[in-house]
Amino acid sequence: MNKRQFLRPAIAGLIATCVWHVGLAHAAVSAEEASKLKSELTPLGAEKSGNKEGTIPAWTGGYTKVPAGYKSGDVRSDPFANEKPLYSITAKNMAQYVDKLTDGQQALLKKYPSYRIDVYPTHRTAAAPQYVYDNTFKNATRAKSRANGYSIEGAYGGTPFPIPKNGAEAMWNHQLRWQGESVLHMAGSYVISGGKPVLASMIRNEMNFPYSFKEDSPETFKGDFWHLYQVTTAPTFKAGETILVREPVDYEGKGRQAWQYLVGQRRVRRAPSIAYDTPNAVNSGVDFFDEVFLFVGALDKYQWKLLGKKEMLIPYNENKFVQKTPEAVLGPNHFNPDDVRWELHRVWVVEANLAPGKRHVIPKKKFYLDEDTWDAVLYDGWDAQGQLWHSGMTLPTLVFEYPGVITSPFSIQDLLKGSYSATIVNGQPTQYGQVPRWPASNFTPEAMAARGVK
Repeated sequence: MNKRQFLRPAIAGLIATCVWHVGLAHAAVSAEEASKLKSELTPLGAEKSGNKEGTIPAWTGGYTKVPAGYKSGDVRSDPFANEKPLYSITAKNMAQYVDKLTDGQQALLKKYPSYRIDVYPTHRTAAAPQYVYDNTFKNATRAKSRANGYSIEGAYGGTPFPIPKNGAEAMWNHQLRWQGESVLHMAGSYVISGGKPVLASMIRNEMNFPYSFKEDSPETFKGDFWHLYQVTTAPTFKAGETILVREPVDYEGKGRQAWQYLVGQRRVRRAPSIAYDTPNAVNSGVDFFDEVFLFVGALDKYQWKLLGKKEMLIPYNENKFVQKTPEAVLGPNHFNPDDVRWELHRVWVVEANLAPGKRHVIPKKKFYLDEDTWDAVLYDGWDAQGQLWHSGMTLPTLVFEYPGVITSPFSIQDLLKGSYSATIVNGQPTQYGQVPRWPASNFTPEAMAARGVK
C-alpha cells in the first residue's frame, strides 16, 4: 500500500468526524418558534392535542390534585386503582401491535411465554411547577449546545431544548428533566438470575438537583445538575460503601466528578471509572453505570440521531407497582406482568451509534423518551455482533408532593444471559417534596470522609 492509499481512510475518517462535530453545534430556536410553547405545545414541548383516534387524550395540565386520604410522603396512592386493562398483548397476538412495541419488548414476548403487556387507558398526568414552565420558555431562545453537543450553556431550571433539533439535545432534555429539587429514598437493587431474586444492595440515596433550584438563574447556577450521595446499608459485607457523584452540564470542560468510600480501605478515593460501560457494582455488575435511569452521564461516546416521534406502548403511572412487595413484583425472568401498567403515549425516538475513535461494549442504543416528561422510559442496546443484548425500562410513578410523574424504579434485562437487574423503591420510604434541601457541603469528599470513618 502506498502512502496515498494509506492516508485515504484516515482522511475520510477525519472528515466524517469533523462533519459530525460541526453538525451538532446548535443555537437556540427563534422567538416565533418558541411561541408554540404557549399555544400548540405544552410548556415542556409536547404536542398538546391528542391523537385522531382518541386513544391519546389532549394534555390539560397534568394531574395536580391530591388523592383523598393522602398522607405526606406516600407516593403509593393510586388514583387509577379501579381501572381494568383495555387489552393484553402476548406472544400469540403481538403481531397486531408490533408497530407500538420496541425490539426489546418483542424479544421478551417471544422469549418468555409468561411475559404479558397489559394496556390501560392513557392518562397524561405529567406536570411541573410554573417556574419550570417559565424557565423552559426562556431556555428555548437562550440555551445552546457546544463542544459537539456534549456540553450546554444558557439553560437553567427547565427543559433546555423543548423544541429539539438533534438527538443530543433530546438526551439533554432527559438528563435535565424535572425531578424535583431534593429527594431522599431507600431503594433495593436486585439481581434475578436462575429464577431467584437476590438482593445486591440496599441503598440510601440523598439527592439534590441544583439545576432545578427555584431561586437561581443561568447567571448564578454553579454548573452541576445532579448531586448524589449514595450509601449502601445492606447486605452486611457491603454496608457503609459510599458513592458521591457531581454531574455537570459541561462534560467537556469539567466532566463528572465521582468519589468512592470502601469500608475495608477506610479512605475516600477519586473514582473516574464510575461512568460509561464500567459494570455497576451496586447491581453486582449486571448492568453498567451509564444505564442508571437508562442513561446518565457524558454523551461523547456516541453520535446521537433524532429519529422523530411515534406512538408507543410504555410503562406509565406505576403507582400500583410500587405498592407491592419486592417478592410480589420480581418474577423469575421479568417483572410480574400483573403489576406493570402500560399506556399508549407519544415518544421521541433517539438512536445512538458509537462515535469515531470511541469504544463502548454496547455500540448501538435506542431510547424512547416520553414527550410529556422527557424521561427515557424504554431502551434497547445491541452488542458488537448486532445482537440485541440489553433492554431497559423505567417505571414512571405519579408523585403528589411535586406535580407530575417522576421516575425512581428501573430495570435492565440481559436478553443473552436470560437475567435482569431491578432497582426498585418497593417497601422503602421515599420522599420528594417534603425533604429539606441537602446542604452543598453534603456532596463533598470531605463530608464523605467524615461520615464514612467511624
